[in-house]
Amino acid sequence: MKNIIMVGMPGSGKSTVGVILAKSLGFDFIDTDLVICKRESKKLQEIIDNQGLDKFLEIEQQVGKEICPVNSVVATGGSMILSSEAMNNLRNNGIVVYIEVPLNVLKKRITNIKTRGIAFKKGETLEDIFKVRTPLYEKYADITITADENTVPEDCVNQIVQKLNNL
Repeated sequence: MKNIIMVGMPGSGKSTVGVILAKSLGFDFIDTDLVICKRESKKLQEIIDNQGLDKFLEIEQQVGKEICPVNSVVATGGSMILSSEAMNNLRNNGIVVYIEVPLNVLKKRITNIKTRGIAFKKGETLEDIFKVRTPLYEKYADITITADENTVPEDCVNQIVQKLNNL
């Protein structure tokens, strides 16, 4: 089976669902945000604050272009979708799963917006990045599942596995 590439907004559950999905499939789990943190020896927010958004996006793109997972579930950072080069590399040997979560649910889930390491331009809001990124998530997705405030991670995993079996 190909790798599973998780995409979606910050707070959509990519990492949480990804870990459980990896266990279910017997796959490795890779979180690109953690790869960036390890590579740079800094938290995401520190990179954004100290080196700027453009540098962070450049680092994220580089990680997305270079990563060569095998039998893995890969949880991407919410802004990875902004790099066509990174997404094309990930799609090359992967099935892209988009976890679609309504904006009002994301607003409830994300309580640490200033420290989480979300790639915002100065003055941008969660709604702004939602509007920009949603069409890209939809464009790259091979599978889309929808989660709301009542959806537990295991429900997402079950939806994904069912859709993978139907491919």
